Amino acid sequence: MKADPKGVLTGTHYLDGDHAACEGALAAGCRYIAGYPITPSTEVVERFAGRIPCVGGIFMQMEDEIASSIAIQGAVWAGAKAMTVTSGPGFSLMMEHIGLAIMAEVPCVFINVQRGGPSTGLPTLPAQSDMMQARWGSHGDYEVIALCPNSPQECFDLMITAFNMSERFRTPVMFMMDECVGHMTERVIIPSADKIDIVPRKYTKKSPSEYKAYQPNEVLIPEMAELGKGYNFHITGLTHDEKGYPAMNEDSQKKLVSRLINKIQQYKKEIILIEEDGIKDAEVVVMSYGITSRVAEKAILDARSKGLKVGKARLKTVWPFADEYVLDLSKKVKAIVVPELNAGQIVREVERAVKGNCEVISIPHLGGGVHKPELILEAILKGAKGGKH
Repeated sequence: MKADPKGVLTGTHYLDGDHAACEGALAAGCRYIAGYPITPSTEVVERFAGRIPCVGGIFMQMEDEIASSIAIQGAVWAGAKAMTVTSGPGFSLMMEHIGLAIMAEVPCVFINVQRGGPSTGLPTLPAQSDMMQARWGSHGDYEVIALCPNSPQECFDLMITAFNMSERFRTPVMFMMDECVGHMTERVIIPSADKIDIVPRKYTKKSPSEYKAYQPNEVLIPEMAELGKGYNFHITGLTHDEKGYPAMNEDSQKKLVSRLINKIQQYKKEIILIEEDGIKDAEVVVMSYGITSRVAEKAILDARSKGLKVGKARLKTVWPFADEYVLDLSKKVKAIVVPELNAGQIVREVERAVKGNCEVISIPHLGGGVHKPELILEAILKGAKGGKH
């Protein structure tokens, strides 16, 4: 292993997705992970623990996922970039603290290497059944950012993006992997640290007497204060004022929660990442994410070999959802095909966004394996024959 002076691996490596996500986190500056072992995500923290002597940092195995999801928030306030790693059952336990991180505006990353459920489900087999939970799992009104890689290389690249977005928008970011992506091994190219763009934590330059912990700037995002520099502020999950003190009234709720929503909504065009191919003249578009997009690739190529005009729209960002993009797409195509390793979750967002402009064809799969490309091809053929255009 070659490493630069900061301890970040460089060069070409063969890594599985879990290990690549760990390397991406380290490259992004993460130096604290709290977690509890759970299949199929444990390899992320195993590698982190092994890499700590090279880069410095702390891995803390907590008593459970609840403790893990609050420990990382303490680490952030102490000055670290931090994340936790889990799978479905642990993700469920973390939901209250995800809400706290949103309300207290704590920049951090939650990795969910998805497996089949409900409950214990299929610990060693894939699913994409936590996608709605990532958006709506905690109570209250809020927005969230959720990224979805489809390869070990993207586990590295998008992990850096996840940390950068968490710091820029001062919010937790969900990193929605799946067992297949987590455990597949492929070539991963890691550039030197000086070629990786990192968003540093933005600390206030105001004096302690002037500083307000939740006073938004012109881009709606408050600055943080550096620990040990004389700043006093209050951190709470209660509705609070700009100093962080509880403010139990309707006006405070509207002002605070509206800002928490708007600081994501206002920058959707920058946050939403979509990989396109063959969209310009497509009559049918396959919209997918994660491992399902790898399977869909075969179906798309087979359909094109038959002379069909088929495009690909892969969602790297699943939340916030690309409503405007999908609406615009729906006015140009006959059908949008949506394969997922769940009973049909993101397809509901697609159906909502198209507003009846085109046919939406759902291809659900309850996990434990992946789709057969032939099923996706059948849906493409169906969409090409029908539609409203």
